[in-house]
Amino acid sequence: MTVTTPDTVGATRGLPSLGPEGTRLLRLLDDTFESWGVAAGARPMTMPPLLPAADLARLDYYDNFPHQAVLAAPLDLEKRLATPFDDAHGHWPSAALEPAGLGLPSASCYAVYLDHRGRQVADDTLVTVCSWCFRKETHYEGMRRQLGFRMREVVALGAREHAEDHLTAFTARVDAFAEAVGLSLHKEAACDPFFDKGSSKALLQRLTPVKYEFLYEDLAIASVNTHRNFFGERCDITLASTGGPAFTSCVAFGLERWLSALTRRHGGWEAATRAVLDAAGPVI
Repeated sequence: MTVTTPDTVGATRGLPSLGPEGTRLLRLLDDTFESWGVAAGARPMTMPPLLPAADLARLDYYDNFPHQAVLAAPLDLEKRLATPFDDAHGHWPSAALEPAGLGLPSASCYAVYLDHRGRQVADDTLVTVCSWCFRKETHYEGMRRQLGFRMREVVALGAREHAEDHLTAFTARVDAFAEAVGLSLHKEAACDPFFDKGSSKALLQRLTPVKYEFLYEDLAIASVNTHRNFFGERCDITLASTGGPAFTSCVAFGLERWLSALTRRHGGWEAATRAVLDAAGPVI
């Protein structure tokens, strides 16, 4: 069967569309990953697609990921009259825009930490969300590399042991599911720059990586991430049991990237969907 590729024009701009077959498989995958979180005790939540840029700045987002950052700005209703839309370049000139007060986050979990800001949590708190995420890239490629994409995450907040056990359990789930759907994945240590390069936490990160990616061929389709107590401290998320800052970790699934890997492996939507249906029952 020939794979129905995403809209070509949109794909080159990082905004491909999906037809019925791709939409069905994306929903099936998301339902599967969400069910893992719910079975583990996670509360399903829905987060906004935009976050205040000031809140993201307080999390060092624009220092750590400036190359990925995308912001949203409304039109200045007066200045736009004197500064018309630039048809040649396909955008509004900055002079016609108000300050960009909203950010489009590159991962789903930022909204979870901000939502729990200033709150106490139980030692074993779990949340699962699926959100649109946005990353500026040097180039875009079909479902492999996109400006806008969907990310399902299962996020742990609580005690250190809870955050660590969460990643151990879900690493096993990802490995088992990948084997069941016929994807040969390899796990590779990666780096998230949450800590100052000269700090003791940065040294600890180099000794004990805080991020592992699951790659199909050269494409990362899932990751497990620990942030230690970084977000607990920055967002004043405390443990009800001790009053200290919560530890956090998350498991992330790039849904469109899973579509790319599955259709590449199985040759089409129908075969890829069947592989997921056959695997989901015993794995969930």
